[in-house]
Amino acid sequence: MDLRSDDLFPDEDDEENSNYSQDKEAGKEFVVYMIDAGPDMFLQIKEEDDVKKPSHFSTVVKCILESLKTRIINSDYDEVAICFFNTREKRNLQESEGVYVFNVREGEDLDRPTARLIKDFSHIEDTFEKEIGSQSGIVPGSRENPLYSALWVAQGLLRKGSTRNVDKRILLFTNNDDPFGNADPRVKADMRRTTIQRAKDSQDLGISIELFPLSRSGEEFNVSIFFADMLELENDELSEFMPMVAEKFEDLTNQLRKRMYKKRVVRKITLMVADGLSIGLHTYALIRPAQTGKITWLDSVTNKPLKLERSYICADTGALVTEPLARFQTYQNEKVKFSIDELSEIRKVTNVPLRLLGFKPLHCLKDYHNLRPSTFLYPSDEEISGSICAFIALYRAMLRFQKYGVAFYGNMQSPQLVALLPQEEVTNSSGQIDPPGLHMIYLPYSDDIRRIEKLHMSTDGPVPRASKEEIEKATAMIKKLELRDFSVYQISNPALQRHYAILQALALDENEDLPETKDETMPDEESMQRPGITNAVQEFKDVIYGSDYCFEVNTKTKGDEASKKRKALTEVAEKEAGNYDWRELAETQKLKNLTVVELKYYLTAHNLPLTGKKEVLINRILTHLGL
Repeated sequence: MDLRSDDLFPDEDDEENSNYSQDKEAGKEFVVYMIDAGPDMFLQIKEEDDVKKPSHFSTVVKCILESLKTRIINSDYDEVAICFFNTREKRNLQESEGVYVFNVREGEDLDRPTARLIKDFSHIEDTFEKEIGSQSGIVPGSRENPLYSALWVAQGLLRKGSTRNVDKRILLFTNNDDPFGNADPRVKADMRRTTIQRAKDSQDLGISIELFPLSRSGEEFNVSIFFADMLELENDELSEFMPMVAEKFEDLTNQLRKRMYKKRVVRKITLMVADGLSIGLHTYALIRPAQTGKITWLDSVTNKPLKLERSYICADTGALVTEPLARFQTYQNEKVKFSIDELSEIRKVTNVPLRLLGFKPLHCLKDYHNLRPSTFLYPSDEEISGSICAFIALYRAMLRFQKYGVAFYGNMQSPQLVALLPQEEVTNSSGQIDPPGLHMIYLPYSDDIRRIEKLHMSTDGPVPRASKEEIEKATAMIKKLELRDFSVYQISNPALQRHYAILQALALDENEDLPETKDETMPDEESMQRPGITNAVQEFKDVIYGSDYCFEVNTKTKGDEASKKRKALTEVAEKEAGNYDWRELAETQKLKNLTVVELKYYLTAHNLPLTGKKEVLINRILTHLGL
């Protein structure tokens, strides 16, 4: 079955259901990268073996660069800003001391990530001391509080957009676990209180603050000194905070280049359980194939996206057609016209998109029945009140009795039977893994399933069957080679990764060689060399071929095998061709009574071409015979 990804995940009736779909701007993120630019961030880190590592500032810059590069691909409608605090110079709308907002020249403070922003920010280490400068945040005798000012500036940067459809975040990078350690004792408590209150005010406005702590040389970052109170971390959260943040920082640095699809309603449908009882449902596509972005046509002068429009011109008058084109069907030499509404009514299979027919045991649903990705169904009370309660009752009953529903899906393109398979909710300590609901599996038609044709006898006798020992060795080898806890998310598409790498190199003018893309679809040769696997494979070879079998000696090249096969076919053709008197058949014009296979016996025996229709083969034989 040849199915394109557009056919697998269609957004049906897009025009009619446009109100149900979220706007493409919805669900995007506004992110402010807030970086501590204190002197300690620029110190090189020494390990126990006196090996020097890059400074924390270099690490953070590299991390943000990678995040910006992948964000352009993952979600190009996100908007970002980069804010330094504990700086010598200041640049922000609030004119706060010690806070510098880095942005592209003549650009907005909070804007979509661009190649220009990435190129300018990649040179920040070379120009930072000259243009921005670093200084200690808290000076004894001073009441300046750069951390408080930075939170205030970040809050101002995130002022636009509604929290209902925009996720607002502040990512704070610092290696100072006690930002008020050098403050005067008389003002330290006040600085601490006002900063915590500023953070709380930001969170009340829907802005989440995420801390990325960086430990100094020989010292572990102590969250409990101040940031635990600012982030309102409890005892249980404190113990898990540092390991979780380390993992998040690693993910932020080594993000995979992939397009992020926002979970949105594909369509709203109604499930008719019985006459007078219907349930309103939302449909979702939980998994979509990763693809390259669509081509955007740009104006050659302004470099702005072009808007494509289609117009119809009357062939007789040359006038622009403004009314909808008329549809017609020829019947008895007359054109019967149809309106668009009439055509839609004719094509409509049923007024109820989804009608429940009955239930069957779960064991009746086979894996090969799932020919295309399923659609996930979840209830909604928007259209039909009480849908959630009715759906939960139906869902729990199907789980309790181990049944799945069989329903008729009245899709205009391809009406068919579907299976409604209940899925239990799966959670762990990190949250929800699989949501509760129903999977709508599109059941195959009868001609979609091909019955297995078993060969019971061969030309030389009974079909050889494996012995019990051979089956056991083969089973053991397969178990050793089995991928455990495998998930499709573990394998990235190497073609897409290279595509994105090329786009990045073109956008950023990176002339150096492209980094090699790791093809994770290839076998892991290192893991295949483990003793358990090699022993299982060798035992399988020994029981099949024998321990004395030499693969190097008995291995034939493809050329030898092909030559041997051609020689065998020629011998068979010569033997079969000897059963005919070809000259007599040609002279009596009886060659046309032979089949194509019989004609090819002569051609193969005399090393003549075999291509062409039957008449061409006969003429080729007559020419060879000189007739």
